[in-house]
Amino acid sequence: MDDLGAPGSYLTVEPGVPVFSRDGDKLGEVQYVLADPEADLFDGIVVDTSGLPGGLRFADAPHVAEIHERGVILGLSSADAEHLPEPTENPGAIEVTGVEDVDSSELREKLRRAWEAVSGKALGDG
Repeated sequence: MDDLGAPGSYLTVEPGVPVFSRDGDKLGEVQYVLADPEADLFDGIVVDTSGLPGGLRFADAPHVAEIHERGVILGLSSADAEHLPEPTENPGAIEVTGVEDVDSSELREKLRRAWEAVSGKALGDG
């Protein structure tokens, strides 16, 4: 990893910023930041991995370990990052297993918001 610059926040992340695993491997680039700045709520990021099938992956806010001016570091290893879910139109179809502390309704809502951002649907439309 090159110098990623000063620490930042989700409010400063721009599309195209590189995303790295905790072990320093480049996973892809930020495609979308899912947030509600008015409520100061950060849901996560959609990462364009391009090397993985489907290309786009959703990294939930708790998986985002560090945000800097010129890069984002996930708290996941490269191997674990391969299992990040794809944003889908129907997040209710995604099965959450092995994660006891995740509220599945909260995860569904975050994945729904990810799908809306990826598909171009504005939040609250249709």
